[in-house]
Formats: sequence, C-alpha cells, structure tokens
Amino acid sequence: MSATGWGIGMSESDGADVGTRDAGTRDAGAPETGARGTGVPGTSAPGTGAPDAGTPGASARLHQLFEGRRLTPTQRRIAHCLVRQSAAVPFLSSVELAQLAGVSQPSVTRFAVALGFDGYPALRRHLRDVAPAAGAEDGRPSNQYQQAVQAEIDNLRHLASLLADAGPVERAGRLLAASRPLPVLGLRASAAQARGFAYFAAKVHPDVRLLDEGGSLLADRIDAARHAGASALLCFALPRHPRELLDALGHARDKGLTVVTIADGTFAPVAAHSDLLLPAAVGTGLVFDTVSAPMLLGQVLLEVMCDGLPDAQVRLEEFDARAAARGLFVD
Repeated sequence: MSATGWGIGMSESDGADVGTRDAGTRDAGAPETGARGTGVPGTSAPGTGAPDAGTPGASARLHQLFEGRRLTPTQRRIAHCLVRQSAAVPFLSSVELAQLAGVSQPSVTRFAVALGFDGYPALRRHLRDVAPAAGAEDGRPSNQYQQAVQAEIDNLRHLASLLADAGPVERAGRLLAASRPLPVLGLRASAAQARGFAYFAAKVHPDVRLLDEGGSLLADRIDAARHAGASALLCFALPRHPRELLDALGHARDKGLTVVTIADGTFAPVAAHSDLLLPAAVGTGLVFDTVSAPMLLGQVLLEVMCDGLPDAQVRLEEFDARAAARGLFVD
C-alpha cells in the first residue's frame, strides 16, 4: 500500500449497517456506520504535529489522522463527525462529541486511545493544533461562502498531495481501460458525477454503460455487463450512501468484477465493498455538499484511461470531425 492515504484493497466487512447521511443536508449529528476501518497507512503518528502532505486544510488533515487505523463502525462514526464538524469539535467535551456523533462517551475515549492518544483530552489538544476554527485569510473576517470556497481549495490541495503517488490512480485507469464493456455506477447524489464521467469516457472507450438508476433492474444490468465481458466497474460513492449501492457493489464483486470506487473518504461505508478505493473529500460548508475534488479525480482517471487506450486519440479526432461536419458546436 501507498503511504499517501490512497485506499487500496478495501475488501473486509463486518456486516455493519450503512449510514444514512445524504449529500445536501447538514444533519451533522446523524450517525453513520459502515464497514470496519480500511487499514490505509497515514503520514504521521498522532501527537507529532500536522501530517506532512503539502498544505491541506483542516478536514484533509483530519482524514490523514484516521488513515492507517482499523476503526470499528462506532469509531468510524466518530471520525466522520470530526471531519464534518472540524471547526467546532476541538472545543467540545467528550460528552458533547458523543452526543453529536450519536455514540456513548466511553466510545469517544476508546476512539482517542485507538488513535494513539492517552485519552480524549490529548486528542482534543491535537485537534486544536491541526484543525483550528475556520477564520479568514490575512486575519480578515470571511463569510460562509468564502469559507466554503476555501474548504474546496483545501480539498483540492489534499488531492494534489495524494496524487504525488500516482500508482493507485494509474492502476485504476488501466483496470477501467481494459474492461469491455465498462460499467459506471452512481446513484442519487453521485449520479451526476457518474454521468459526466461516462459522457467523456464514451469518446475514447468503445463501450461505456452508465448505471445511474437503482431498483430491481440494477443487478440485471450489472449481470449483462459482466456477461458481455466487463472485468471492472467504476463507482462514484458520495454522501449519502444508498443501501442499494452497497448491495450493487457486493453483487458486482460476487460476479467477478473488480470494483474501483471514488468515495468521500477512506472510512466511507463503501470501503469494504471496493477493491480499489480512491478518496476525494467533499465540502460540507453549504447546505448541499460540494464535490470539486471527486469531479477532478474522475477527470484524472479519464486522462489515465486515455493513456491506456491505444486508439483514444483516433477516436477523439473522429469525433471532432463528425462534430464539425454536423455543425454541432458554436465556436
């Protein structure tokens, strides 16, 4: 595994229930459970200062603190709460954090110990160092809209630091390029990302199949793709994570498909249902989640796919010629 925080080989599960947070609602206290911790190496040990990963923001630094830890479902719930409430959590008591995360106070203490701290007070002191309350640049007050934009910039910086090790994303791109056909899955809040990826991928890949609707036909469509020769499936899994998405991923893996997932973090519920997990944080500062980092990571995957498809350039040139002949675009 990489030491940069990429989530590779997430295949273990303890059967925990799926969380119910949806992209778009600020129900910060809503509990979310999922599969056991992912075992992804982090970049520094607790208590040694902020991890060395470029200049990520508070949310990204918190993600790095959890990476490399095998967290129980309850601990993953606490970790999720810390990320979503990174500005407020360093000033909460263990009882207040427990109430916010929907867990018991002893669970918060055990969570701190699992991260390598003597107890919750030590963890809180560390959080005050790595995740200070949101403030303005240059000491000037900033409004919530500026803060939301800055948080997205921080997420992109964290993604850039992860991409310093291009191995996992290159492996994912090769897997996707080799799959004929290539099913691309995204439900509810993730449907837009899946649809956008599929639109561009179809320009260079001979057979892309978009799976953006749930229901009883979803498994049939996965079966059809596998029967036609598919070897891999790309999934966009952003909050909230529908229960049927986990069912679909489990079904895809049972049928022999390699699941590559772009998710909102390495402790997302889909981790245990993915063979290769690529994390990209979402922004939570506005009423609806912002997804600049997952979208950009999808474009990076497309770039790698183009490198792995020998006729990609020919296909693009043919499309441009057809578009010009039809007067498709206004230039």
